[in-house]
Amino acid sequence: MSLRKKPWNRTSQPVYATCSGSEGDFNMHIISYATPISMQPKQYIVGIYHGTKSLELIEKNPVFILQLLDQQQSNLIQLLGKQSGRSINKIERLRKRKLLSAWNDYPVLTDALSVLQLKVSSTLEGGDHKVFLCEVMAWKNLNEGTPLTLDYLREKKIIRG
Repeated sequence: MSLRKKPWNRTSQPVYATCSGSEGDFNMHIISYATPISMQPKQYIVGIYHGTKSLELIEKNPVFILQLLDQQQSNLIQLLGKQSGRSINKIERLRKRKLLSAWNDYPVLTDALSVLQLKVSSTLEGGDHKVFLCEVMAWKNLNEGTPLTLDYLREKKIIRG
């Protein structure tokens, strides 16, 4: 079965939600293009899709939150990944569902496994994504659980693949 998959789909990537913005204008966005790249200093590479509100907010304020999602948060994919923050206020919808708490002055998903506060160090164009090299400013493990992965989303037919 794995020989049918394209090379980039043979390993299952973790699924994250970003939280970007400042001064009350925040947005959350689903991403899977994120990976640690350096141990000292601790850095991540993060890809954000062009044309998104999240990209616009990160370009205005280069500090944002990366949240590792729990498998049980797969129900957030529709809201955070398949709808635009330009059309709906995702933060308000999450707040109404009592799914948010605060960490380092950002709204974060209470049930996320962990959170990292990242600061953009440099930027690179990456096709349909903008790529950010980010330094880890702070991090915290929030909950035990099983990380949400692309394979899980494919199994449950939440995404194609």
